[in-house]
Amino acid sequence: MNPSKRPVILCFSGLDSSGGAGIQADIEAIGQHGCHAAPIITAITVQDTHNVSSFELVDASLILKQARCILKDMSVSIIKIGMLGSASTAEAISTLLKQYKNIPVIFDPVLFAGGGSGLAKDNLLDALKTLIIPHTHILTPNIPEAFHLANTTSCTQTAAQNLNNMGAEYVLITGTHASSPKVTHKIYHKMKCEHTYNYSRLTNEYHGSGCTLAASLAAFIARGTDPITACQNALDYTFKTLQSAQALGKGQLIPNRYL
Repeated sequence: MNPSKRPVILCFSGLDSSGGAGIQADIEAIGQHGCHAAPIITAITVQDTHNVSSFELVDASLILKQARCILKDMSVSIIKIGMLGSASTAEAISTLLKQYKNIPVIFDPVLFAGGGSGLAKDNLLDALKTLIIPHTHILTPNIPEAFHLANTTSCTQTAAQNLNNMGAEYVLITGTHASSPKVTHKIYHKMKCEHTYNYSRLTNEYHGSGCTLAASLAAFIARGTDPITACQNALDYTFKTLQSAQALGKGQLIPNRYL
């Protein structure tokens, strides 16, 4: 790889009006790791640091036109997917994933806002299982998202194995929603837990931590890092952004991605 040329990451994400999550988180985190984000907005949200009150989808055909335009013009190293919002958006993006099978996909399956509001319309869940996950290199759900996608509430290992079976090559399940004293993240590959990452549990709630993690992971993979090390590096960076997060609003803290 030419060290002077920044890898390009094509990002599909929602627009968060608070700037804590979504496409802004992607751009900031990816830039901090020496890569270039090519941003495509999938939905426009009415959102603050407390929660999402509503959102409007961007027309799927427009999303597809933007992506095709970029893919013809730029050498895209990674595709990073965040909020999709609807089955029609997932269907549009899946046509690209089938055409560009050589580009690895990092998928953060955003189903709920940090405040708990649902971010999925129509039959999105089924579309993700059949159209997006089978093309995913690394899937990064939190525990509730993993359970929803895998249709299980038994344990995270079963959920991860189900997601591997759906086609996700690696599944990194983040553990912030667990009640354990420490936060434990686990990455699964071929039905087996390949590595466990442990971090101190912070006391605050944060807005955009999942987006920061997935975007950072995309950047490390784009720069040629192996998946296990890339997850470690992305988790380390995300933890530091949370340690220095700021209360820019009256709700959740916003990660400081400018480290």
